[in-house]
Amino acid sequence: MIITMVSKTATPFFGGIWVPLVTPYREGAVDLDTVQCLAARMADKGVHGLVACGTTGEAALLDDDEQTAVLRAVQEAVGGRCPVIMGISGSDTRAMTKRVAYLDHFGVDGFLISPPAYVRPSQQGVILHFQALAAATTRPIILYDIPARTGVAMDLATVATLAANPQFVAIKKCGGIDHSSVTDLLSRTPLTVLSGDDASLFEMLRLGGHGAIAAAAHIRPDLFVQVFDLVQEGEIGQARLIFNALLPLIRSLFSEPNPGPVKAALAMQGLIREELRLPMLPMSLENRAKLAVVLERVMAVTPEVRYPDRNQRLFPEYVRVT
Repeated sequence: MIITMVSKTATPFFGGIWVPLVTPYREGAVDLDTVQCLAARMADKGVHGLVACGTTGEAALLDDDEQTAVLRAVQEAVGGRCPVIMGISGSDTRAMTKRVAYLDHFGVDGFLISPPAYVRPSQQGVILHFQALAAATTRPIILYDIPARTGVAMDLATVATLAANPQFVAIKKCGGIDHSSVTDLLSRTPLTVLSGDDASLFEMLRLGGHGAIAAAAHIRPDLFVQVFDLVQEGEIGQARLIFNALLPLIRSLFSEPNPGPVKAALAMQGLIREELRLPMLPMSLENRAKLAVVLERVMAVTPEVRYPDRNQRLFPEYVRVT
């Protein structure tokens, strides 16, 4: 495992490339065998951690028993090779607190928790929400700032207040890269700062961020890990070159609501069945055809190759070195 040492205040355990696993189905039921195959595959490819039942895992469409079964299946599959954290979301602080307290007994390595969705609380309400959840568990917590889904953004002062409790170890920052907000998080909190926007991974790392929770890393996780490793080694030009090769794939994987395109790409590789639960839909035929083209090209990249010439191109049609 690569240890993130970008800043003295970072929590290394939660840096690097994390994959929020999709939840595979078979004829409508959760396919736990395939869950385990995916989890083992990600661990074998060197990812730094896995998220069970995050947004990409369609957690909102799974009942509590299904979520628990997915968590246990992932833990069993990786066998301690990488940490596994559990996604927690909802609107009712009391219900979420009970859920966290229950899952605390399953040896989870931490929780990825968003502010309450839909109800749009004040910043003080957000603080009290997270403090109540932290009191229900001894596990580390990653703050999940995703205002597009919850309806409320976490102010810097709110994050700094929570970060005074060392139980809050990291933040997944979504909504694009705002240079000042990232640098403020890095300079004014001790949190590990993770990108939640896959297309912004390289920029986040360049600014001093510590990694990403990236749905696109289901595909060629080895290349995502290599981008991270190269930045840590100071090989910024090489990291940019490989990331530019990944960008068309990332854009295609987010051309429709997540996780439809990710599941389509995994199905093209024969790794899962392309099933989702309503209201989520499979990828459209038009965009699936475009995805197939970029997927083929990205699958051809050799991760072990180093490119000392910054202007050397993997794919002339796609890679632009600036």
